[in-house]
Amino acid sequence: MDQQPQHVTDTKAYTLELGGWYRLARWIIRVLLKTFARLEVEGQEHIPSEGPYLLITNHLHWLDTPLIAVLFPHRVYVFAAEKWEKHWFLGPFFRSLDAIFVRRGEVDRKALRQALTVLEQGGVLGMAPEGTRSRTGGLQQGRSGAAYMAYHAGVRLVPIVLSGQEKVIPTLKRLRRARVRVVFGPPFVPPAIVAGNKASAAEVHAFTEEIMYRLAAMLPPEYRGLYADVAEKRPDLLAQVGAFR
Repeated sequence: MDQQPQHVTDTKAYTLELGGWYRLARWIIRVLLKTFARLEVEGQEHIPSEGPYLLITNHLHWLDTPLIAVLFPHRVYVFAAEKWEKHWFLGPFFRSLDAIFVRRGEVDRKALRQALTVLEQGGVLGMAPEGTRSRTGGLQQGRSGAAYMAYHAGVRLVPIVLSGQEKVIPTLKRLRRARVRVVFGPPFVPPAIVAGNKASAAEVHAFTEEIMYRLAAMLPPEYRGLYADVAEKRPDLLAQVGAFR
């Protein structure tokens, strides 16, 4: 993602305000989730009161986005796979929430321009640095999209991790409620680069690893996946987690 997206005019207003339909959908989802799961939330004091910033998260289950929408106090704009745009139900639903449809497996410049517009207007953009849902239950290799976006837009990142959501439906079948834990972490920013320059591929890669290790440090060990060595490579991050939990 080393080429600059062309500027286009976007007439939409991307704000932190919760619109009427968004509020209704959020309320319905909140009632359902609290009925069928035991939600535990930590670190909400780390959520900034103003944008713009990236909300970065691990991606384990289709419940991830509803959980974030329910627990996050502001409107957050998320990506959705292009395949859902034509779906009879999910298509209209995602469009009503102003989701950004993206073509998987390629650099989708239209989606990139729309995402940058969200940040330019002071909004919150939700991203999963892994790029796709984990099939193993642990973190996958991080992709460069979130790091590139943070460098290009010059915004901070707020980490949020979720665990236990994959157990909600199997546990319901046993007439029990699963424990779902959600943790927000302190905001952080990309490392400084020389004024007038853009981040190199090496700098974007290094910051991607930083992002992934921060998420790993906030997750229980069984969810850390490819970043299970966080205790060896980044004990400072584990110490930080202990400080804010």
